[in-house]
Amino acid sequence: MNKFFTLLAFIFLFSTASWGQGNTIASFKSYGHEDDVIYGMSGATSFYFKITPLTEMNGSKLVLYFEPSQAIMKSRSYINLVINNKPAYSMQLGPDSIQKITLNLSRADLSADKFLKIQIKTLLTITDDQCRDLDNPAMWLKVKNYSYLSLVKSNKNFFDNVNISNCFDSKKAIVYPSNPTLHDLKAVAWAYSRLKKTQTRDIVVYEESKLPDTVRNYIRVGNAGTLSAEQHDAVKVAPQAGQGLFYLHKSISTITDSIVHMVEVKGQLVPVKSVTSEQAPKEVLYITGGDDTGYERAITALGNMNVLNSTYGDYLLINEAQNTFFKTIDENRSKLSLKQIGGVSDFLSGIGSLKSAYSFKNSDFSFTPKEVEIRFIANYSALQPGDRGFFNIYLNGLLISSEKLDASGKLNSSITINRYQHHKYNTLEAEFRFYPITGNCKNSFTNFFAEVDVDKSYLESKNPFITSDLSFYQYPEAFNSGTTRIVVSEKYAKYAAAAMGEIIYELNNNINANNFPEFVYSKDVDPTNDLKKYNIIALLSKDDKLLDEFPDAPIKFNRDFRLYNTDNNKPVYSLSDTVSNGLAQIFYGRSNNATLVLTATGEHVAEAFLAASRSITEQLSTLSSNVCISDVNSNKYLFNINKSSENLEYIDTKSGLTRFWDSYNLYILLGILILILLSFLYVRSKVQKSQELFND
Repeated sequence: MNKFFTLLAFIFLFSTASWGQGNTIASFKSYGHEDDVIYGMSGATSFYFKITPLTEMNGSKLVLYFEPSQAIMKSRSYINLVINNKPAYSMQLGPDSIQKITLNLSRADLSADKFLKIQIKTLLTITDDQCRDLDNPAMWLKVKNYSYLSLVKSNKNFFDNVNISNCFDSKKAIVYPSNPTLHDLKAVAWAYSRLKKTQTRDIVVYEESKLPDTVRNYIRVGNAGTLSAEQHDAVKVAPQAGQGLFYLHKSISTITDSIVHMVEVKGQLVPVKSVTSEQAPKEVLYITGGDDTGYERAITALGNMNVLNSTYGDYLLINEAQNTFFKTIDENRSKLSLKQIGGVSDFLSGIGSLKSAYSFKNSDFSFTPKEVEIRFIANYSALQPGDRGFFNIYLNGLLISSEKLDASGKLNSSITINRYQHHKYNTLEAEFRFYPITGNCKNSFTNFFAEVDVDKSYLESKNPFITSDLSFYQYPEAFNSGTTRIVVSEKYAKYAAAAMGEIIYELNNNINANNFPEFVYSKDVDPTNDLKKYNIIALLSKDDKLLDEFPDAPIKFNRDFRLYNTDNNKPVYSLSDTVSNGLAQIFYGRSNNATLVLTATGEHVAEAFLAASRSITEQLSTLSSNVCISDVNSNKYLFNINKSSENLEYIDTKSGLTRFWDSYNLYILLGILILILLSFLYVRSKVQKSQELFND
């Protein structure tokens, strides 16, 4: 048992570390999966893993750890593994509290799009009466997040298998010139957005002068004129004037590194480090152009997923580039079928609870919806006399609708939800619950079936959510209509690259990725016209003069201010340059155009910008927050500030004497009270002495 837990600790701590030469350990947690619980007598869950071209599936392994409910009769319960839609392994549960399955993988286990799809299905038993087991809450099995894939790394066919279409899946870094232009910032932003769409986490952005030697797989953006002599030698194709270029440089070199082996010492597994030399691949994707016009064409192509996904070579010369994803509201932004939001047709059969799940975002619509009609159209097997059947709709885990099934076998159910019921990101579940007539339970496990028609079922936004003040709840869909300009202070440009990537990703994180903002320096903005004509997303320094051009901003970030708790009037936040904070606020501009302003304080400006851009995209708990303050340690504060707010105070409007009084008034008043008391005691003692002398 000690050996077992030592191994688990090792897997958890070194979830992506090397394990023997040529192998890597990738835990489910490292892929973003936490413990996954499968409920019910007959339940199922699925995992999808993107496999890079440098992985050799023959010799790779799946190691699955799972924890069954303590109430289950393990000798009569089973777990089944289905890989790439084919049965792979079945077993009866054993007696241990934590159980393990090890399964060899092969190339046949990969789908055509290079995903490893693992389905886990269970058949659990608690009592001898299956009908009593149907809704027993003790029916569960937990797939542990330290389950892992042991993947064989292979350089074989590296030069043939890796190309532009699949190289994004393995990259986690973007490199830009040390003195970036607006074109460079735009290229970083679109590259960042493209990487994040591959579900890559922890994307790092580097100035070229600060690129660590250990980073060998990255995207390098920059005009051809910014490439060093070594980089020019690596790029074998030279773009001409007006041409953009994607070029994937591939090489293999020997590197020396330390790896960790697990060695058994006196009956326990302990990690032992050793030094090894191995052949390691290096990939650099260059995004460049012969001149600014060509470079801009390369950046435009970077925003076109169809181009990227169909480029199977090592380079792509771009003579013309355009994005043609623009669609009107009527085409599919106010009414979305379940298929459009990723729903697939699931044929459900059995008894008890049969569920299908779907996800949608407010930004999938062209505007923040005030009300959403949810309509399900489905077919199911007709109920016999005495059978009981129900169709339930759950939104974000809450039951919002329930109706009885009948003998027709046809379902057409709808419900309209208001803005308090749906969030920025939503989970929708459709559940069929079927109980056969009493006495036929054991013979009816496959008698009931149902299927939701994902083409005809839909979500429809009834009317837009319109308020007098914008809030983060309405971001990013507030920027869906009209043209958006991303404005940046020139001196802060190099620090804003990663935050711009988060913004570009969020503006296009919906079923219609069609928001292509313009990039400008704040010094080139015409306050009279531009701030009225465009939606504005501004990343500014605290002293940028453009901040004075936003009279409707909730807070003047270029002034010292203090925020108070409205309940107890205690200071919650005070602006300070000693702490690195990102500050964001959203509001309507001069022509009711959407405006988002971010600025940063302290030494770690890039981290502060990034923290602010990430905080405003999260599932916020309030509908009305329009000011967000976040620091580099992931602490976040949300405020609702308007012109009549009493919890905002500008410190720099007060004189030095007033600020002194605000800071020390309690002490001064206490001192005055003490002086009054002492004076009273002094006078009283004098009076007493006078009375004593008079009496004498």
